Amino acid sequence: MTSDNTEQEPVTFVDKRKIDPETGAAREGDAVPEPLAGTGAAPQPGSVHEEGFDVVPVEGEVEEDPRDTQVLELTADLQRVSAEYANYRRRTDREKQSGAENAKASVISQLLPVLDDLERARQHGDLETGPLKAVADKLAGVFSNIGLSTFGAEGDAFDPAIHEAVSHEGDGSSPVVGTLMRPGYKLGERVLRTAMVGVVDDAGQESGADAPDEK
Repeated sequence: MTSDNTEQEPVTFVDKRKIDPETGAAREGDAVPEPLAGTGAAPQPGSVHEEGFDVVPVEGEVEEDPRDTQVLELTADLQRVSAEYANYRRRTDREKQSGAENAKASVISQLLPVLDDLERARQHGDLETGPLKAVADKLAGVFSNIGLSTFGAEGDAFDPAIHEAVSHEGDGSSPVVGTLMRPGYKLGERVLRTAMVGVVDDAGQESGADAPDEK
């Protein structure tokens, strides 16, 4: 049978009030734990319970969420698809532009014989007056607006890239265009037809080379 004289362990409590209820003065420092009857020993200063923090046991490192990895993979796929689509758009735009220029060049090339006929008529004086002159002037204006231009004139330096030589005179040391038989045409920087010319040597350079040096 338990003795009535058994001594009970003291019980402590912590008074965390900032204001002393008896004096009304502000307390300085941490509250000092006071024992309460029927409880265990007072907590030691600086203990975890005194500071009011709970200890959470660490079970291990936090595992990476697989959804984050999936988001990164989907983002990379989206960026790759966007880049491929941008390249496709640029390639198709270039192909469309090139196709349009090729179609325009093909149509104009088929009309060049008509321009040759109008040029011969102008050289014979048939386009000085009359309705044919108005038609020729309108055609020339339309072709000029779309970028068509002629090249090839007597005295131009001979260029085999744009000139088709049908005759040669001289040793070819300084070839120039001596006779223009058919003009050439360009659409922008694109050569639609070379100029048909007769090539001769530049008389000015020949005379300069043959002239004796003055002393």
